[in-house]
Amino acid sequence: MARSAPDLKKLWLASLAHERRASAHTLRAYGDDVERFLAFLHTHLGAVANEKSLARLSPADIRAFITVRRSEGLGAKGVQRALAAVRSFFRYLARENILENAAARNVRTPRIRRCLPRPLSEDDAARAIEQAGEHEVEWLGSRDVALLTLLYGAGLRISEALSLRRGDVPLPASLTILGKGGKERVVPLLIVIRQAIDAYEKRIPFSGAKGSALFLSRRGKAMSPREAQLLMARLRGALGLSERATPHAMRHSFATHLLSNGGDLRSVQELLGHASLSTTQTYTQIDTRKLRDVYEKAHPRN
Repeated sequence: MARSAPDLKKLWLASLAHERRASAHTLRAYGDDVERFLAFLHTHLGAVANEKSLARLSPADIRAFITVRRSEGLGAKGVQRALAAVRSFFRYLARENILENAAARNVRTPRIRRCLPRPLSEDDAARAIEQAGEHEVEWLGSRDVALLTLLYGAGLRISEALSLRRGDVPLPASLTILGKGGKERVVPLLIVIRQAIDAYEKRIPFSGAKGSALFLSRRGKAMSPREAQLLMARLRGALGLSERATPHAMRHSFATHLLSNGGDLRSVQELLGHASLSTTQTYTQIDTRKLRDVYEKAHPRN
């Protein structure tokens, strides 16, 4: 008896979680996209899809799904992710010898214009960290300074910073970070980062096991990315910063300032944990100061 598509979807998600070590965010996003795809097929085919009907799908059927999602307001990035999810689903089915269908692979992915990262200036990054300490609750001020110092000083993603545990303190001179796709990288930690973390950890008013979250909310629960976003919103208001001043902008600032002050591209790529050098290269388009200095010093007619 042919297995239903929803049952196959559960097996695929389990494989993503346990074998591919996909993040919770990826599992949720991909799962939602394929759920919508299967709901579309139910209407499109007039019945719940199963392995036989999935094997018969054509590129035209995949494009019809994308057309429906477009009509619902899905943008180019959303289409790209939806196609990636559907392709991942079919790759799993092929890998497990359940069925083989190249229809999803034969649908062209929309091109997305890559937006340049938007860092803060060196002065604004320093001002943000200093202002973060101005909090009515002393330990929360220490927490905010420690978090922003870590994001800016080590270039961590907010999820990576919030994954630190109480038992990680005192932090070593270098830290092994598990980043996107389960990729590990070693990040050196400046003494100022370790000092800020130590100062915060000593002021935490809540007890906690070594495996509990290091960064806590006002009520002692694990700090959420949303709380970090609200912190930056508060700093934007206090300092008159632009809307680009977000937690992730501290990571962008880390990369941009390293490159503009003489850091080499390969080293910055390793520090950020980018799989592709082309991703890191986008930072070289932001600050042309170093290139202009070299040009002015080296050109014989200057």
